[in-house]
Amino acid sequence: MTTEKVSENIIVKQVQEKPAILFAGHGSRDVDAVKEFYQLAEHFQQRFPDRLVETGFLEFVRPVIGEAVEKLKAQGATHIQAIPGMLMAGGHAKNDIPSELNALQQQFDVNIEYGSELGVNAKMIQAAQDRIMEAEQEMKARLNEEYKREDTLLVVVGRGASDADANSNICKITRILEEGMGFGWATTCYSGVTTPLVPDCLERAHGLGFKQVIVFPYFLFTGRLVKKIYAWVDDYANAHTDVTVVKAPYLNDHPKVIDTFVEKLQEIEEGNANMNCQLCQYRVQIVGSEHKVGLAQQGHHHHVQGIGTDADHGHSHDHGHHHHHDEQG
Repeated sequence: MTTEKVSENIIVKQVQEKPAILFAGHGSRDVDAVKEFYQLAEHFQQRFPDRLVETGFLEFVRPVIGEAVEKLKAQGATHIQAIPGMLMAGGHAKNDIPSELNALQQQFDVNIEYGSELGVNAKMIQAAQDRIMEAEQEMKARLNEEYKREDTLLVVVGRGASDADANSNICKITRILEEGMGFGWATTCYSGVTTPLVPDCLERAHGLGFKQVIVFPYFLFTGRLVKKIYAWVDDYANAHTDVTVVKAPYLNDHPKVIDTFVEKLQEIEEGNANMNCQLCQYRVQIVGSEHKVGLAQQGHHHHVQGIGTDADHGHSHDHGHHHHHDEQG
C-alpha cells in the first residue's frame, strides 16, 4: 500500500515538472478561421494529455498571448514552451511573438522557451501533396479520368509577407512539389503584401497554354485571404471556360501538420529550436531591406489585440492606417 502511494506521488511529480505548452496563433477576424485553429490546437493537445496546454492569439481573438500565459501561471506553470502557429518565419514569428514573450517572462516571472516556425519541412510538404492529390480526384472526375499531371499547371499561393526570406520559402516548396509530383509546370503567387498577386499570376501563366490548372493555397486555415483566393480563382475560371480549374484544399489540421508541430516541440526540448538566421533581414543586409538590420525587437499589434472577430462587431476594422499585418484572414 505504501509502495503504491509513493509510486503515485512520483508520477504526479513527474507530470508537474513537465513544461506547460503555449500554442501561439496569429488570430483572425474570420470566425471560421478561429474555429479551425482551435480544432488544430485540440488535436495537438491530444498528443500531450499530461501537459498543461493553452492557446493565445497575437491579434483580434481572445485570449491574447498574455492572457494565455497568465492562465498557465495560475495553474502553477513556471516553465512554458511556446510554439508559433506560423507557416513561415516572417515578422510575426521573428519579431512580434518573441517580443511579447520577452515582456511576459518578466511580468509573470516564468521561463518561456520559444520554438521555431513550421518552415520548409518534409512532413509539411507531404501534407501539401495530399491536399493537391485531393484536388486531382476532382480534376479526374471532371475530365472523365483523362487527367495527366505532366499536362497540368500547379499554382501555389502563399500568404505574402514583408520578408523576402519567408516569401522565397514558398517558392522552394512549389519547386519541390513540381519536381516531386511531376507537374508540367508550377508557379508561385501570393494573396497580399508582395507580388505577384493571384489574378496577375493566373493571367501571366495562362499564356503557357495549360488547359488543366490546380490552385493550392499554402495556408493553415481558412479566413478572408483564402476566401479571396478562391474568389479570384473563380473569376479566372469564368473568364477562361476552356481551362479546367480546380481549387485544392488548404492544409488545415492534416495529421502531418500536427506531426510537424510535435516535432517543433521536441526541438525546443532538445535545444535545437533555431530559426534560419542566414537570410534574416534583422541580422544581415538583405537587398532592399538594409534599413532593418539591428532594429529593436518589438510588436506592432497592440491596437488590434483582442478586439474581436467579425462576429463580435459585424464590420471590418479600418483604423485609417496600415501596418502590413500579413494577417491570417
